[in-house]
Amino acid sequence: MNDASGLPAIGTYVDSRPFWEGIARGKLVLQYCRDAERFQHYPRPVSIFTGRRNLEWREVSGLGTIYAVTIMRVPGLGYAGKRPYTVATVELDEGVRMLARIVNVAPEAAVAGLRVRVAWEPLGEGVYPAFEPLPA
Repeated sequence: MNDASGLPAIGTYVDSRPFWEGIARGKLVLQYCRDAERFQHYPRPVSIFTGRRNLEWREVSGLGTIYAVTIMRVPGLGYAGKRPYTVATVELDEGVRMLARIVNVAPEAAVAGLRVRVAWEPLGEGVYPAFEPLPA
């Protein structure tokens, strides 16, 4: 079930409220397996490492490296009225990968190996994590 903004309803399959509450505070918060001492993303009801429910939510640095990138070009449409947009798999310094938009950089400059930090992109009535290059 989606809410009025078209986003998935929070907690439908997994209690992902801490993720969304962190975003509302400008923090990137991910699940952490206490037994394996590792982060996991996307949220799940059990650890992908142990199968146990010994999970907690922890803030992460928001720093990472582009692992893979795709430039989306839709003739005549663009993204929210903009030109081509960039989607990438970002490997966070904490060891998890996230799929997100890359913002504040020309699409051709968003390449694998580029260091990035979390940025906040407007979505519906809130924001969603995106990434932008680290300042030089």
